[in-house]
Amino acid sequence: MSTVKFFRHSTKLSRYYVPTEFVVVAVIEFLVLMFSLYLALELRFWDGGWRTDFGDFAPKALVYAIVMQLSLLAFGLYQRQTGRFINMLVLRIASGLLLGLIPLGVSFYFLPSFFLGRSVLLLAVIFSFFFISVVRLFFRKVVKEQSMWTRVLVLGAGEKAGLIREAVNTGEIRGLNIVACIPLPGDKDASDKVVVKSLDKPLVKYVEELDIDEIVIAVDDRRSRGFPAKELIDCKMSGVNILDLVTFFERRAGKIRLDMLNPSWLYLSEGFQMGALRRLGKRVFDIVVVLLLAPVALPFAVMVSLAIFIESGGRGGVLYSQIRVKQDGQLFKIYKFRSMVTDAEKDGVPQWASKNDSRITRVGRVIRKGRLDELPQLYNVLNGDMSFVGPRPERPEFVAKLAKAVPYYEERHRVKPGLTGWAQVCYSYGDTVGDSIEKLQYDLYYVKNYSLLLDMLILLQTAEVVMLGKGAQ
Repeated sequence: MSTVKFFRHSTKLSRYYVPTEFVVVAVIEFLVLMFSLYLALELRFWDGGWRTDFGDFAPKALVYAIVMQLSLLAFGLYQRQTGRFINMLVLRIASGLLLGLIPLGVSFYFLPSFFLGRSVLLLAVIFSFFFISVVRLFFRKVVKEQSMWTRVLVLGAGEKAGLIREAVNTGEIRGLNIVACIPLPGDKDASDKVVVKSLDKPLVKYVEELDIDEIVIAVDDRRSRGFPAKELIDCKMSGVNILDLVTFFERRAGKIRLDMLNPSWLYLSEGFQMGALRRLGKRVFDIVVVLLLAPVALPFAVMVSLAIFIESGGRGGVLYSQIRVKQDGQLFKIYKFRSMVTDAEKDGVPQWASKNDSRITRVGRVIRKGRLDELPQLYNVLNGDMSFVGPRPERPEFVAKLAKAVPYYEERHRVKPGLTGWAQVCYSYGDTVGDSIEKLQYDLYYVKNYSLLLDMLILLQTAEVVMLGKGAQ
């Protein structure tokens, strides 16, 4: 396999597909972070010659590299859209490294053996910023070339194939080069500038000549005569990845498209597994995260409580509760800091919060921006009604309405609701049925592909959402 072809593939981590380019970048940057600390120690204690023995350098370098790389991940450095603008890319690198100093400082407090002097740490951060910026700018130039994009052959040129072209044009799917669309009998519309008009040679020959990495089956009617099943087998046996349309969007867009979904795909596909061991692991993970966050969250909770109390003049509670739907359709009481006026629903009719909602108080606007109003839900996680990561719980009135209007909506209740979730990091706040459909597609992806690795990834990306105030209403 050529170097270029290697970069065009995805790497499967647990059930999550990551572009190989990001795996390579992550490994290089991890080594860069360790080298930056080594260089900082050399210069700080320079005596005219390069040292080869720093005693316990390796453990310190590992802690430094791991913490800093997780911080960069939290700032979205391993997402395709991050590298679109150089100034934003550099700003995210700097912000990620500076943010990483906080958990490093905490680790020094609890583990003094990992302590790094201020001058060493400052030099290491400066070197890390410079080297990682160079690496990113290099990869930005390389990956920008279409030769590094996954080369896709679409089998079909009708309405379903049009969904792929639309997703690429709108940026829903990135890093793909749609080489050609091959029309087949039954396609409703065969007009496209990249269509191969006819197959005058075996499909596998086209794949070899066009250097195709992936074939996507997007035929409007598979039952029509002329579907090249035998030729697809030849391509598969030749090492070409072949995907149906739903799986293609699942891997490339991180969601399960409802407009393409059929029941057989759900019960035949991998995933949707939540055995006793997975449930136990998730529960332990939830408790550990809550206990780690509690000391940090407590001072913020006190400040928020005081702000709400002062603004309201002591009228109305600091906390408020609401009935929501949890796993298996059961009801539970969720807790939040009050961010709206006390008579927000005086007519008794449930309402979604909307942009510039007049019911939100001044303090409420601030705490919603940083998601501080949701701190009391740590109690919901601790008592087992919620998980830290999962689909956001909805009110039963909205669930009843959406279950009638949206197919498969109730499948999101197969797992515990979460304080944060895949839909929250991938999609902004929604207050319409259309938004609920879009978020459900991400929720179904999470239910299908749940793993502790995905949970940790969501938590890190939630940090970016909170710090940048994305999606808050």
